[in-house]
Amino acid sequence: MGDLTVVDILRAAGPVVKSVLLLLLAFSVASWGIILHKWRQLRRAERESKLFLKLFWEGSRLDAIFASAETLRESPVAEVFRAAYIELVKVKKSQTSGAEARPAPAGSLAQAVVTTELGGVENVSRALRRAVASEITRLERFLGFLATTGSTTPFIGLFGTVWGIMTSFIGIGRAGAATLAVVAPGIAEALIATAVGLAAAIPAVISYNYFLTRVKVLATEMDNFSFEFLNIVERNIFKK
Repeated sequence: MGDLTVVDILRAAGPVVKSVLLLLLAFSVASWGIILHKWRQLRRAERESKLFLKLFWEGSRLDAIFASAETLRESPVAEVFRAAYIELVKVKKSQTSGAEARPAPAGSLAQAVVTTELGGVENVSRALRRAVASEITRLERFLGFLATTGSTTPFIGLFGTVWGIMTSFIGIGRAGAATLAVVAPGIAEALIATAVGLAAAIPAVISYNYFLTRVKVLATEMDNFSFEFLNIVERNIFKK
């Protein structure tokens, strides 16, 4: 009894408890891989977003900023800018070709230009919204697995514990005695499943909440940048 170790308990565990432990181990390994990946991804996203915002506010030409931001592929704010700039270029080209291709009387032409400008602003706004939604989806990818791990692994471990205790009582009934030597191995086997389930769940829950907070901060930065960029476009590019 005194020489009984965790390894001995695991070796003597039944097939159900072993299956539960292997499932919990798979959840834990996968969640730790996601944790490391998201930590690196969000760290780079935050660092490159700061660099891009500095580049944007210190720059004077959008085309130069677009060219300089090509190296900041992990920045969600830079990706939002790129999507909006590409749409802006398309709108301006469409306005130029439309004005050259459709000559009209002065009054109707002025009305058409105003309508095109308003549509151009709306196109850029839609491009910004689509880019923000796309980047949030990219940043939140795999976080759902962490939430699933945090919410389900304790119950999976609890299932292993209940099964182990049930098996222990069956063994007690067969032995006809309830001595510590008979009860202890089965109870220890059952409690290991709960411990492993909690060990898988706790880091996943903490990491999920931590990463979700950082994603929300980046989402706020993207929203703020979108509003500022749209104001710049309205004031300086589509001004009458």
